[in-house]
Amino acid sequence: MSDDNKPAVLPGDENAAAPSDEVVVAEPVDALDRLAMLELDNVSLSYHAKKKSFDHGTHHVLNQVSLQLYEGETLGIIGRNGVGKTTLLRLMAGILAPTLGKVHIHPGKSASLLTLGLGFKADLSGRDNALLAAMLQGSTRKQAKSFLPSIQEFSELGDSFYEPVKDYSSGMRARLAFTTALMTHVDILLVDEILSVGDAHFREKAETAMKSRITGGQTVVFVSHMAEQVKKLCDRVVWLDQGKVVSIGPAAEVVDAYTQHVKDARIAAREKNVVATS
Repeated sequence: MSDDNKPAVLPGDENAAAPSDEVVVAEPVDALDRLAMLELDNVSLSYHAKKKSFDHGTHHVLNQVSLQLYEGETLGIIGRNGVGKTTLLRLMAGILAPTLGKVHIHPGKSASLLTLGLGFKADLSGRDNALLAAMLQGSTRKQAKSFLPSIQEFSELGDSFYEPVKDYSSGMRARLAFTTALMTHVDILLVDEILSVGDAHFREKAETAMKSRITGGQTVVFVSHMAEQVKKLCDRVVWLDQGKVVSIGPAAEVVDAYTQHVKDARIAAREKNVVATS
């Protein structure tokens, strides 16, 4: 999609024009030789709301989204707040069901959503939550217990590992959630913004660990607002806007187009304010 064909949209400005309805899709060159681990076929999700600004009281969160995730790839999802990125991950994880369309996961494969404290039992300790999470992801109790020392060490929780999660800060919850997912096995890892939480030291450590996991063949879907991080970690990227796919293609190409789109929107907004106040 050329810059000339991209109307300016300022992230968060609901009244701004949306990008063109034209969807650019670029599949991997070797797609025919790779297993499709997960596929979304014309998936839509909507719910009834009281706001009159919605379509006859219906809020369309996602609208006819189609994509494929291939074995061993890292697929990024970008877009402004409220465009449906987290909802898309929840559909992939089976937490939500689509209003229309289908979500296919390859038989025998598992998917796990890694987000801030999702599914944690607040009254249980970090250790017990890690144990339960590992078992829910398919580990036996014996295997899950064997992961605990590594989880405690990597998460840097120290003695807090044995304290209730309700007493944790958001950063501590993020470290526990990320480390538990990292140390256990799941076929498809769905990551929601979690690498941008916590102090700079742990973010760098987590990103390094994720890179190692990715190069080891892990299949990942990755949501982040950090454009450079998406560029570094992802093979392909999906750009969402207003619940629709604007573009799917190589990470650098799609991220650069989205970043330029945001810059153009900000310039247009500033120029509009100058005209309005002059």
